[in-house]
Amino acid sequence: MAGKPNTPETTISPPHLAPDIIISLRGVTRSFPTRSGQTVTVLDGVTFDIHRGECLVIMGGSGCGKSTLLNCLIGELQPNSGQITYKTRDAAAALEITHLDEQQMNHIRRRFGILFQSGALLNSLTVEENVALPLREHTELDDSIIDIVCALKLEQVRMLSHRDKTPSQLSGGQKKRAALARALALDPEILYYDEPSAGLDPVTSATIDELIIDLTKKLNVTSVVVTHEMDSAFRIADRMVMLDKGRVLRIGARSDFERIRATPMGDLPSREDKIIHQFLNGAPAGPLTDVEGMSEFEQIIVSGRD
Repeated sequence: MAGKPNTPETTISPPHLAPDIIISLRGVTRSFPTRSGQTVTVLDGVTFDIHRGECLVIMGGSGCGKSTLLNCLIGELQPNSGQITYKTRDAAAALEITHLDEQQMNHIRRRFGILFQSGALLNSLTVEENVALPLREHTELDDSIIDIVCALKLEQVRMLSHRDKTPSQLSGGQKKRAALARALALDPEILYYDEPSAGLDPVTSATIDELIIDLTKKLNVTSVVVTHEMDSAFRIADRMVMLDKGRVLRIGARSDFERIRATPMGDLPSREDKIIHQFLNGAPAGPLTDVEGMSEFEQIIVSGRD
């Protein structure tokens, strides 16, 4: 795990979570130093809940904090302040993760799977060997049982016929599906997806989206998807969170965002709604690209300068 920022030694009591909440974030803040010695706050008091069995899409423009938030959720980064609380099925009580050591965090990590943007398959292993890896690392199952589990997971993502291939022999979409089979190997309660449609053509992207929907419903997992692909987001989401400058700009049902997306910007009542509209429609003009009043860091993000 990455090094922790300085935090008090006192233990924070996790909040009581409602039965339908599997993850709760309260006031999560994360800052980073810049080369010039300044500090940039990437997450600024992020607060929301993730409901058990839903597909939640986290979206926002470049530099809004999506990737940092995902890394905090999976324990690779520690917030400077705030709470992230999990309530998994096998836990007797809600567990606040920001003060856990590596061994304790690894126990939580076994309850979720991650589909990385690149797939992160090991090129020296076959597809089946990649899927078997978490089973061999984290269980004491016999090889014969591991073979059966691998076959089942590959069948779930329609990759069983490719089990003996290496990643170099797969297309981009096939790599994503093989990596998803590996993420499913330990029967997770939560699946994290980091830009699952990145680098895929529209047809393959739609196929991955259908797979996400299918797995969420059939396996009763909670899916958390970080993406900036709006067609994909509106296909798969039950609810959506939009981040802007490290803060939660809006969280709500997909229908709430569909309404804003379809309403002409001039008819929207607030600047917040106009920001959401501009992002969802990919409009070049609007409050997101109005550089007046932006900090230098924000202008760099918008302009694409290094």
